[in-house]
Parts: sequence; structure tokens; C-alpha cells
Amino acid sequence: MGEILLVIDEGTTSTRAMLFAPDGKCLGSHAAELTQHYPGPGLVEHDANEIWRRSLECASAMVTKAGGADAIAAIGITNQRETIVFWDKTNGEPLAPAIVWQDRRSAPLCRKLKEAGEEPGVQARTGLLLDPYFSGTKIAWAMEHWPQLKGAGDRLAIGTIESWLVWKLTGGLHITDATNASRTLMMGLGSGGWSDGLIDMFGCPRDALPEIVDCAGQYGTTPVFGGSIPICGMAGDQQAATIGQACFTKGDTKATFGTGAFVLTNAGTTPPASKNRLLATVLWQLGGRRTYAIEGSVFVAGSLVQWLRDSVNLIETAPETEAIARSVPDNGGVYLVPALSGLGAPWWEPDARAAISGLSFSSTRAHIVRAALEAMAHQSHDLKTAFAADGADWSRLRVDGGMVTNDWIAQDLADMLDLPVDRPDFAETTALGAAMLAGVGCGLFANLEDAAKMRGPEATFEARIDAEARGRRLAGWKAAVERVVR
Repeated sequence: MGEILLVIDEGTTSTRAMLFAPDGKCLGSHAAELTQHYPGPGLVEHDANEIWRRSLECASAMVTKAGGADAIAAIGITNQRETIVFWDKTNGEPLAPAIVWQDRRSAPLCRKLKEAGEEPGVQARTGLLLDPYFSGTKIAWAMEHWPQLKGAGDRLAIGTIESWLVWKLTGGLHITDATNASRTLMMGLGSGGWSDGLIDMFGCPRDALPEIVDCAGQYGTTPVFGGSIPICGMAGDQQAATIGQACFTKGDTKATFGTGAFVLTNAGTTPPASKNRLLATVLWQLGGRRTYAIEGSVFVAGSLVQWLRDSVNLIETAPETEAIARSVPDNGGVYLVPALSGLGAPWWEPDARAAISGLSFSSTRAHIVRAALEAMAHQSHDLKTAFAADGADWSRLRVDGGMVTNDWIAQDLADMLDLPVDRPDFAETTALGAAMLAGVGCGLFANLEDAAKMRGPEATFEARIDAEARGRRLAGWKAAVERVVR
């Protein structure tokens, strides 16, 4: 057996495979775009077969680059979390479109359950809120509206993306790791097992669900790459990034700025409870023991830049936004609230819609683009305030994701949060975290702390602006958000 770790990082707009040496050096990467389907307002779907084909294509390319299956010690998988897949156990074919985490079709169900007084009990059991974001509400909608799912009977399998990929890789192993299970609204946060009461609430067939397992271990093997390779690590993308950022001590905090923005603070081994509409979630599970995190989820981050480029044609490429933002001294009073798919934490307003305010004849394209980038720090500050109110304030922030390769955004985060912001030189910390888990699972590393040797150097950004300037911007942002959530 070789020592190279293969990671499948299955994201929202693309899937990629990466090779890692035990010292953390990235030996190769291959990516493919995924098609997002928008059949109606607020609806977002993927073709599960396309996800499988693209993942297989990328992983196969990396196995070839590594020199064949014998060079691979283990596979780690990380994935977009709440996206849910429905398939036939007998032939492994999807029975319906995959409903993506961004999808809002279950908003009426969530309102109905909230009005019935269900949210406090759900939050106490799962650490989550009743929102269309989570898999359980998507399953409930699908079971009601797609008759082929009920018609499948015992043949129906339901799982998040890592569950779907493992099934396809192994030819029928039906498992999910604890981090992904903790995002379904159907797992007891303290018990780590499926809750019969919650499964019934969402009308989910119990036998269709996978077995919940650790984030590292010997799950099974795949023969699809011309040899037998063990699958040894799994975690949802945000948990994997937190591991990749070596947030192993209670209080350590990371923020990933990808399609959305997600902040996780290590909360230790006792399930946390938020009083400020943040989420409690499993950070990792090893040897049946769980470490938890408090999480703030922002639905629109990098996808806002994509929207500026593809939908309103304000930019031609994402990298040019840095120069555009620097071309004006400030936002000129312009604020952009990016509620393109509702607002996440701490607002949780699925029906909120995006708005640009403060426009005048002196406003330019550069002011709007800068306001879009500034929204990242503004939303992060809202989260910091909520975390602090829950007794989990941040002392520094470790950042990653495609957006923070932009130095202007990294500096703006430091300025608005008034904190040191650490950015690793190797930005793909989600894939790195999955590699670390796979390394632990196959025995290359004794534990996560040992695997942290894979993490490389970092750059630190320190706050440069004064409190008065910070206060003016935050006051303008607060007014802009209040207009949207009113």
C-alpha cells in the first residue's frame, strides 16, 4: 500500500479530486464543474448521476497521476452537506433530482412547524433550527410531492452526498458520517443516533436511511479504480475545513468563504446550546466520541460574486473585484445585503430578498462591487456578535475558501472584526481536512493532532482602521439589513 491520500471534494458548483502526501503537500488536483438546475424561484437541484460521473472522472484522473490504485493509502470524502439524494437500492439509480442545500422549497413546511410550536423541541434535540436549509425538511417535501419515492417502497435509499458517493464507490454500502447526519434534523445531537420522533415528523422511511459512523475508520473498499482502495475518512465540508485549520482546542474558530460562508467554533465534548439562533453541530466523531461546534451559516458569499459576473454583468472575472474595490476610497454609502436565497444566521429569514441601498448619481459600478465584497465582513460581524452573546467570542479567526485569496477581503475582515485573521498559504483546507481524517482512518496518523503536520504556513492580517470608521460602516449595514428583514 502506498502513502498517498486521495480526496474527493464534492462541492456545490464543482467537484474535484486531490492527492496529498503525508506531509501535506498537494501532489495533484483535477476539477469539473457541476450543473445547477433552477426549475423555479428558490428551487435548486443537481443531477445525482452527474455528481457521480464528475467525481469518478476527477478521482480516476488522480489515481492515474498517482501511478495506480496501489499508490493510494486511502480515500477521504468531503461534501456539500445538506444536499439530499434519493435512489433505488436495487440498481443504484437516482429516483429524483438531488435537492441542494440552497433550495427553499420547504419554507412553507418550516413555517407550519414553527407555528405549531415545534422549533424549541427540534433545536433541543438536534442543535438546529427549522429552516429549508436542512435535509429533513427537503425529505418531507419530496416524500409528499414525488410519488415515485413512496412507490419505491423498500427499494428507496436516502442520503447526503457522501452517502451517495460511498454507495456508488462500494456497490451498496449505505453509511453516513456523524457530521453529515447532524445536519439532517433527524439525528439526536447528544445520542449520535437517528431519532424516531424526528424521522416521523419529517415523514422519512426509517429503513431508507444510512448507518451513522465515525469520521475516520475502515468503512469499506472500492474496486472502481483498477484495484482495491479503502475509504477511511468522511466529513461535511465545513467540518473538514475546521479540521484542516487544526481547530482542535475549544474556542478555536474558522470561517470558510466559498459558495456560502460558514463559521465554526470548537465547542468541546459537551453539546452546546445557542440562545442566539446559531447552530450546534457535530465537529467530528472518532471512536464513537463526538466533539461539537457552534456554527453560523451565511448562504451567499462567493455565489454573490458569481451573480455579479453571470447575472448582472458588472464584472468579467472574480479576481478583478479586488482591483475594483481598491479603486474607490469607500463604499460611497452603498450597501448590498446579499439575500439572494434568504438570510441565514443570525436572522434565519428564508423569504428575505437581496437589496442594494444608498444609491445616488455619484454611485458607480465600483461602489456596488465594493459593497458586495464588504458584505462578507458585515455578515461575519453579525455572526461574531451572536457568538459572543452565546459565550463563544472569537479571539482570532482562521479563514479559507476561494474568496479570501483576495487580499482586500482578508484585510477587510480583520478591519471590521478588529481581530487578527490567519489565512493559510494552502487555501484548500476542506480537502486537507478530509485527507487528515483519511490518514487517521488508515493508520498513517495516530490522531488528528498528529495529522496536523499536514497544515502549512499562514499569513496574518491585522486590523488597520479606527473604531469610528468601523462604527460608521456597521451602522450603515445595520440599517440596510433592517430594511430587508422588516
